[in-house]
Amino acid sequence: MSILAVTLAPAATRARRRPRFGRQWQGLLYVMPAIVLVTVFFVVPVLFTVWMSFHNWPLLGQSNWIGLQNYVRMLTDTRFLSALSFTAYYTLIVTIVIFAIAFPLALFVERQRRGVEVYRTIFFMPVVVGLATASLLWVWLANVDSGLFSPVLRMLGVTGRSANLLATFDNAFLTIVVMVVWKIVGFTMIILLTGLQSIPADLTEAARIDGAGRWQRFRHLTLPLMRRTIALALILSVTGSVLAFDQFYIMTSGGPQNRMISVVYYIFNQSFVSFQLGYGSALSIVLLGILVALSVVQLWLLRVGDEK
Repeated sequence: MSILAVTLAPAATRARRRPRFGRQWQGLLYVMPAIVLVTVFFVVPVLFTVWMSFHNWPLLGQSNWIGLQNYVRMLTDTRFLSALSFTAYYTLIVTIVIFAIAFPLALFVERQRRGVEVYRTIFFMPVVVGLATASLLWVWLANVDSGLFSPVLRMLGVTGRSANLLATFDNAFLTIVVMVVWKIVGFTMIILLTGLQSIPADLTEAARIDGAGRWQRFRHLTLPLMRRTIALALILSVTGSVLAFDQFYIMTSGGPQNRMISVVYYIFNQSFVSFQLGYGSALSIVLLGILVALSVVQLWLLRVGDEK
């Protein structure tokens, strides 16, 4: 009897292991299409871009290995540094304005009131418009002759004559910021609304019974419980702002005086206007590194906040 038990024990062990091994392969088969897509459309292009960045790679002709010269070049490229500075300034302004508007909107539509579904739809509608389409729309609205903004500003007494909102840096920058906020704020509102709705009603009611006012509940209850949601919205907002291209290319073509050239716009010019694909690849890799670093810092701050 003992010999039979010893003989059957390994077989039983193998029988228990086989289903687990089979489930692992089955799970791998389920995710295989995603792995293939990510590999083909992300990993391989990134690796090839890294390879191109070490070359003098013209659009036509033979490429030459130049090592780190493209990366050294960007350290003294004043136009790239100017584009990087402008992108950082644009990202800071747009992110602050979007959160300053999206959070009150999320608090407004989170409460159950008459017509709240209509408000949510109205606030979210600009999100479904493509960024290129929105940029073209606002180019028409800001047109000095046939646009809508110039007559309205004249009627309100803001200006005494027709105003070209895209002629100067300050006016063009303000117009683009307003357009981007109008386009994106509904998306950020929905993300924050999801976080607000995930807060248990029991906690809010308990805080209200204990005598906590609206500001106290918002500061000590809502914000801590929404930390992860805010981090997600912040990462998406910062990433989208750093990668801004369409609005500058369509609305101002980098002007006035080439002062509104973002990093992606500069990469586009170097790669597909000047045909310096190797230098453009190096710039792209540096921009990817900046985005990864920003995301890591934000996630690290989130983790530190959770530990506290």
